[in-house]
Amino acid sequence: MKYIIAILFTSLIGCNNTSNLTPKQLRIGTFETFLDDNSATSIASRNDTIQIELYNQKRDTFYIDWKSNFEYVLRRKNPKTALDKTDFVVKITGVHKNSYTFRAYYKGSNFKQTGKVIKINNLK
Repeated sequence: MKYIIAILFTSLIGCNNTSNLTPKQLRIGTFETFLDDNSATSIASRNDTIQIELYNQKRDTFYIDWKSNFEYVLRRKNPKTALDKTDFVVKITGVHKNSYTFRAYYKGSNFKQTGKVIKINNLK
């Protein structure tokens, strides 16, 4: 029992959860992403296993694999390039009232992104 409490406590501290937006609410809905180093935004609708994203008027579909409540991996459904075939790992670093912050990277690369995702609405 002490082990379970320690894991829960570490998880809550690790993602800096300071609000009533629960991890389950991060898995479904429509989200707008703002990157720290870019003025472009994207809109994504996701359920627990698929994410459809619109970026620069281009639609992409990704499989989403939740590793934990605060980490998921995106895999492009129809990859066309070697980069498209590379897993994109997203780690949630903070949860707020209607948003979360993240750190992301392509698996095996030095490329890193940070940003904020705002939940726009829930899917039905």
